[in-house]
Amino acid sequence: MKKNIVAITVFLLGAVGLNAQVDRSTMPEPGPAPKVKVEEPETFKLNNGLTVMLVENHKLPRVAMSLRFDNPPHSEGQKAGVSGLMGDLLGQGTTNMPKDEFNERVDYLGARLNIFSEGASANTLSKYFPEILGLMADGVINPKFTEEEFDKSIARNKDYLKSNEKDVSYNAGRVRSALAYGKDHPYGEFETQETIDNISLTDVENYYKTWFSPANAYLVIVGDVEKKEVKKLVKKQFSNWKKTSVPEINIPEVKNVDKTEINFVDMPNAVQSEIALVNTINLQKKQEDYFPVMVANKILGGGGEARLFLNLREDKGFTYGAYSRTGNDKHVATFVASASVRNEVTDSSVVAFLDEIYRIRNEKVSESELANAKAKLTGDFVLSLEQPSTIASFAMEVETEDLDEDFYKEYLENIDDVTLEDVQRVAKKYFLADQSRIVIAGKGSEVAQNLEKMQYKGKTFPVKYYSKYGEEVEKPDYNKALDPSVTVEKVYADYIEAIGGEEAAKAINTIAFTATTSIQGQELSLEQRKSSEGKFSQTVSVSGNVMQKQVYNGETGYMMVQGQKMDMSEDQIGAVAVEANTFPELNISENAEVTGIEDVEGSEAYAVKVNESTTNYYDVESGLKVKTLTTVSQMGQTMSIPTIYSDYQEVEGIKMPFTISQSMGPQSFDLKVQEYKINEGVQDSDFE
Repeated sequence: MKKNIVAITVFLLGAVGLNAQVDRSTMPEPGPAPKVKVEEPETFKLNNGLTVMLVENHKLPRVAMSLRFDNPPHSEGQKAGVSGLMGDLLGQGTTNMPKDEFNERVDYLGARLNIFSEGASANTLSKYFPEILGLMADGVINPKFTEEEFDKSIARNKDYLKSNEKDVSYNAGRVRSALAYGKDHPYGEFETQETIDNISLTDVENYYKTWFSPANAYLVIVGDVEKKEVKKLVKKQFSNWKKTSVPEINIPEVKNVDKTEINFVDMPNAVQSEIALVNTINLQKKQEDYFPVMVANKILGGGGEARLFLNLREDKGFTYGAYSRTGNDKHVATFVASASVRNEVTDSSVVAFLDEIYRIRNEKVSESELANAKAKLTGDFVLSLEQPSTIASFAMEVETEDLDEDFYKEYLENIDDVTLEDVQRVAKKYFLADQSRIVIAGKGSEVAQNLEKMQYKGKTFPVKYYSKYGEEVEKPDYNKALDPSVTVEKVYADYIEAIGGEEAAKAINTIAFTATTSIQGQELSLEQRKSSEGKFSQTVSVSGNVMQKQVYNGETGYMMVQGQKMDMSEDQIGAVAVEANTFPELNISENAEVTGIEDVEGSEAYAVKVNESTTNYYDVESGLKVKTLTTVSQMGQTMSIPTIYSDYQEVEGIKMPFTISQSMGPQSFDLKVQEYKINEGVQDSDFE
C-alpha cells in the first residue's frame, strides 16, 4: 500500500512539473508531415514489350491484378464507339473456352475478372492466382469476336443512346466535352446512332489488333505472391502475345475562348438546368502546380464543406449540390464547376458560380480553409492506401507519367507545403473565369431570356445556341404566336373529343390501373385509383413491398412513406386535387389559363397552367394530354417532376395512355400499364 502511495505521489509531481513547462496559451506547432511508406515495385519486361510490376504484400491471402495500356488519345471519327463495342465483346469467351464456361470458372473460384476496352483487372485469393492469371491472359490475348455477340452489343449500345436522347445531364456532358476540346479531338468526340451503324465486326477486330499491343501494356500485380513464381507464370501466359507497333497520333490543339460566353443547349423537357463553367488546362502530376491546384479545388468545390456547396445549396437553396473538379492529363484536361439548378434560378446560379471563382482568384483563402482542405486530402490519400488497386495505379503512374520515384512517398509533405499564396496563384492560372464556356442545358422557353439579359459586374456575356450534338444553331423561337381563339375551354374540349367524346367520358365513374417498370433489377409497381367524385389513391411498391402511398378523399389527404404517415400540406392537396377526377378536363378551374405553345417530345403542345404547382400539356395536332409538370417543395428544396403520357389505346370506348414516363432528378423510368379497369375495382375504402 505504501509503495502504491509513493508511486502515485511521484506521478503527480511529475505531472505538475510537466504542466509547469508547457505554455497552453498558444497552439503547439504542427510536426512535419510524415513520409508515406509506399512499396516500390519490382519491374521486369517480356520480349514482346509487356512491362510487369510486382508489389509483394503478404498481409492477406489475396492478389490484385491490373493490365493497362499507355496508348495516346486517338479519334474514332465516323466509327466513334468502336472501342466501346470491342470492350463489350472482350470477356465474352475466348478461342479456347466458351463464354459460359469462362464466366462459370471465374465465379467458381470466387474471383472478379473484368476485361474492357482499356485493359483488364482481377482480384482473387492467392491460391487461385495462377488460374485467374491464366484466364486473364486468355481473355486478353485470345478474344472470340462473334457476329452473335456483336449484334447483341450493337443493340445494347443503340438502346442506351436512345434512352439518353432526352436525358438533360447526359446531353449536357456530351456537349460540354465537344465544345471544350472540339469534336475532332479524342476527348470531344462521341458516338451516335449513325456512327454505331458504321461499325462492322471487322472494325472491332482491327481496332483490337491495333491498340491491344503488349508494346504499350503494363501488368501490375499486388498481393500475396512470390517474385519467382510470378515471373514464371507471367512468361508462360503472356509470352505468346504478339507485339505490334502502336500508331503515332497527331492530337489537335485545344484552345479556350478569348472571352467568357454562354453556350446554351435547348432541352424542352428539362425541369432543371445543368450548368457547367469549363475551361481547358495543361496540368500534369509531375508539375509543381499539381498539389496547390488540388488544395485550391478542394476549397472551391471539392465537397460538402467547399465554397460552391455552401453558397449555392446551404445559403441560397438553388441546388442539392454544387462542385468543381480539376483534371490532370499528359495531353490536356479541364477545370469544371457544375450544378443542377431549378429553372427559375439559372441566371442567379451562374452569378453565384462566378462570384466564387473570382473570389478565390482575387482574395487569399483563410488559414482555416487551407488547413481543412489539407486535412481532407490527407485523409483521402491515407484511406486510399488500403486498396491494392491504389498501389497498382501508383506503380503505373510513376512509370508512365514521368513521376519522381519518391512522388507518393512525399505526397503528404507536398500537400502540407502548399501556402495561401500558392492557392491564389494557381486559382488565377487554372480557374479561368474570364475565358470560360458557361455550358447550360435547360428549358430555353423559361431560362434563355434571363440569360441574355444577365449582367455580371456590368458585363454581359454573348449567348450562343447549340444542338444536343454540339452544333451551333439559330436561337429557337420561344415566343410562338398563340391564336386568341385557343382557350382553356377549347383545349379541354379537343382533349375530351380526342379520347372518345364527352358522353363516353361522363359515363366513367371510376378508373383503376396497375403499371410496372424495372429499376436496378427490381420491379416497381404503381397502382392508381380515381373517382368522378374527385377522390384519389396511389400506391408505389418495390418488389412487392409498399414504399409510398397517397390517399385523398376529396377534402383531406395523407401520405405514407415506408410506414410513416403524415397529413398532406395545403400545397400537396392542391396538386393532387387537380388530377383526382377521372377526367379533370370535364370541369374547368377558374384560374386555369393557356400560357403558350411548348415542345413536348418533339411535338408542339398547348401549355395549360392549372394552378401554381401544376401545368398540363395537350398536343396541338392530336389534342391528347401528353405531359403534366408538377412542382413540389421538400426539405427546403423545390423541384419539378414531369410525367409524360404516350401509347394511347382504346379501353371500353375511351383512349388511355399505356406508357407513363416520369423523371425525378437524375432518375427516370417508363411505367407500362398492365391493365385498366373502368367502373370496377374501386371501393370507397380505397380513399380512407
